[in-house]
Amino acid sequence: MQHNRIDFAALHQQALPYLPAILRRMLPDGQVKGSEYIARNPKRADHHLGSFKVNILTGKWADFAIGISGGDIASLVAYVLSISQSDAATWVLRIIGRAS
Repeated sequence: MQHNRIDFAALHQQALPYLPAILRRMLPDGQVKGSEYIARNPKRADHHLGSFKVNILTGKWADFAIGISGGDIASLVAYVLSISQSDAATWVLRIIGRAS
């Protein structure tokens, strides 16, 4: 990772082994079912588990109820925490112990 430019693909690969722990931290009421982490979407009045899912093997995520999705951990963190992609990258690096 360069100082001024974030390599999101590299960040994603570094963080993928930590994804279950990241998800438990951000979405504590979720649960693993097979290769998916199923949780309530904290961005809307989501009362039931089921429509907000994250594939814990790939990091792809989606809220099928509202049609929003992403393909990596940084975009998931940015969405859930309502922060920029670069701030999400910094947050992820701190969580996985790779922040400088």
